[in-house]
Amino acid sequence: MFLSRLRAYLLIDPLIIVTTAAFGLASMMASAFDKRGRTQHAIARLWARLLLTVSGARVRVEGLEKLQQDGAYVLVANHTSYMDTPAVLLIPLQIRFFAKQGLFRIPLLGGHLRRAGHLPVVRENPRASLKSLTEGARLVRERGVSVVLFPEGGRSPDGLREFKEGAAYLAIKAGVPAVPIGIVGMRRVLPMGSVHVRPHAVTIRIGDPISTEGMKLDARGELSQTLRRRVAELIGEPGE
Repeated sequence: MFLSRLRAYLLIDPLIIVTTAAFGLASMMASAFDKRGRTQHAIARLWARLLLTVSGARVRVEGLEKLQQDGAYVLVANHTSYMDTPAVLLIPLQIRFFAKQGLFRIPLLGGHLRRAGHLPVVRENPRASLKSLTEGARLVRERGVSVVLFPEGGRSPDGLREFKEGAAYLAIKAGVPAVPIGIVGMRRVLPMGSVHVRPHAVTIRIGDPISTEGMKLDARGELSQTLRRRVAELIGEPGE
């Protein structure tokens, strides 16, 4: 355990910081020329692969055949670690994220996030949050991109939390399939509240897309519960 911590603190953690800074700078520079975010997404995918390799996370993705590479989806995943974000980027879709609104207020970074097609989320303001979700639905429809949401509202240190309805709302509003995603093993790579990165096998399981065609917004509660059950099945936890 001592050697593992020493390796993490003196080698892996510094590499993660340097890699993230370098690729972040490259992405910010690219955002000045690419207003659709595709170049930034390519850079982010390269960063994700390198980051996971440095971390020793051996990631296997199951169920890619269920997705069309040029399709648009709302991807709904469980959330146990900061490393979930780079892991999801291994899915070969044009992926965008919701990020904390405070990040959009930072000079340069905020403009970069907007140009890359990411969206702010305001958890403490329901009206602003609804506006962001509506904007996300427009982005999905017009640009044909996919959006990732972690509907538990934050990382979970143990079991699967209840899902908030934002992901279901977004999928119905955009008229695209909602796809349950189960991430297994990432908590062992980087536990919540820790900086001790450890090598471990990780599996990303892609569930069957759930069509929202003809679905009304008042069905979002039921869809949210269905998504939670599907994610629970994918990670091997009780759905109730």
